[in-house]
Amino acid sequence: MPLQRYGRSDEIAGTIAFLAPDDAGYITGQNICVDGGTTRGI
Repeated sequence: MPLQRYGRSDEIAGTIAFLAPDDAGYITGQNICVDGGTTRGI
C-alpha cells in the first residue's frame, strides 16, 4: 500500500548513503525504487 505522501529528503538520502560507500561496490545494475510503494500500486 503506498504511503500516500512525498518522501522526505532524509529517506532518500538513506538509500544514497547505503549505495555510496565502497562496501556497496559489488552492487551493479539494480533499479531500486525509493517511492514509498507507489509503483507497487500500479
